[in-house]
Amino acid sequence: MSMIVRRLSRAATAGLVAAAALTAAAHSAEAADTLGSAAAGQGRYFGTAVAASHLGESDYAATLDREFSSVTPENEMKWDATEPSRGSFTFTSADRIVDHAQSQGMDVRGHTLVWHSQLPSWVSPLGAQDLRTAMNAHINGLMGHYKGEIHSWDVVNEAFQDGGSGARRSSPFQDKLGDGFIEEAFRTARAADPAAKLCYNDYNTDGVNAKSNAVYDMVKDFKSRGVPIDCVGFQSHFNSNSPVPSDYRHNLQRFADLGVDVQITELDIEGSGSAQAADYTKVVEACLSVSRCTGMTVWGVTDKYSWRSGGTPLLFDGDYNEKPAYGAVLSALGGSGGPGDPGDPGDPGDGASCTATYTRTADWSSGYNGQVTITAGAEPISSWTATVTLPAQQSVSSLWNGTPTWSGNVMTVRPSWNGTLAAGASTSFGFTAAKNGSDAAPTVGTCTAS
Repeated sequence: MSMIVRRLSRAATAGLVAAAALTAAAHSAEAADTLGSAAAGQGRYFGTAVAASHLGESDYAATLDREFSSVTPENEMKWDATEPSRGSFTFTSADRIVDHAQSQGMDVRGHTLVWHSQLPSWVSPLGAQDLRTAMNAHINGLMGHYKGEIHSWDVVNEAFQDGGSGARRSSPFQDKLGDGFIEEAFRTARAADPAAKLCYNDYNTDGVNAKSNAVYDMVKDFKSRGVPIDCVGFQSHFNSNSPVPSDYRHNLQRFADLGVDVQITELDIEGSGSAQAADYTKVVEACLSVSRCTGMTVWGVTDKYSWRSGGTPLLFDGDYNEKPAYGAVLSALGGSGGPGDPGDPGDPGDGASCTATYTRTADWSSGYNGQVTITAGAEPISSWTATVTLPAQQSVSSLWNGTPTWSGNVMTVRPSWNGTLAAGASTSFGFTAAKNGSDAAPTVGTCTAS
């Protein structure tokens, strides 16, 4: 898919996602049954880190597409992956993630532009002036490729030392360019894509401590001098030795009070059962209590691919089963629909039924718009599920008023906000499809209600 096509798709899906989020907020009394839809009802996103190499795994893709409203490429946008040789950019793996996210109406966080780690070998030996030129060229090259497509960028990542000093971390950028490299990176990033949110991202800054104080002082200075910074990311990697700090919410709030958004960017919590669930609840409740906490990202879809897999830190186990932490997060977001929940579309209620009918609402040489109307049976329903099977050649570029998951060319659609219907009442979802040489109509399967 070309960059121009991706941008057109992004513009369309961004409007649809925004409309869905506004509608979800207006219908807050209706319970949402996925992490993304529940978070949207709270005016937030709920995202995950994604590896391009796993997108071909059906359970991975299905869980990603069903549950999350934002993605962060785990490694595919880092310097070694995108500019392995100076001036020679490669975007194949990152494009795959962005294209997938756009096809599902998800936002994308860019991670990361300037970081001391995962640098290609040609960067570190450069002299100061050459390094400055290379840094700015890398920012412009990467952001230019995705201009208009990335919601937030981690412009600079992990630039402060651990421990009690609050000093800057030794790195090629710090050692050769000095403290000013962070400001320069942010100014270059603003010019490269004025619409993107620009974030500083770090770990062990979740509570008030020397490291978070140093970041706080930098952000306060930047805001006072007009340096373009829009958000601060808190990685929030927790375990028994580094638990959720008691002043977590207070720390998020003090940064927000500086006039920046705060985002939880790499959340994972080692553990299991009710203890892990309680810790996840603390994090979600802290974000919801800070109006400028715009969203949360867990660092991976499933425990088996986590960088901390031995600590089972995520919301889905290695078989993609929902863990107690999943139910706790969904409940904290105001949603419902966990295992055994009567509102789960997989557990139809007694007498609940619906029908699904298809209509082509617009047609042109290369594509068409389709609409599926869902009508409740003789009893009210609280949710519905419908399947649409497309001809093998066709592909869907956008979908509205529903949440899709994919298995091959079969699209399973659940409500985004419009699940509750009175007896005999109707709602609909629509989609835009590319014909790719086939003008055949899709097949709509049985509608399931609960």
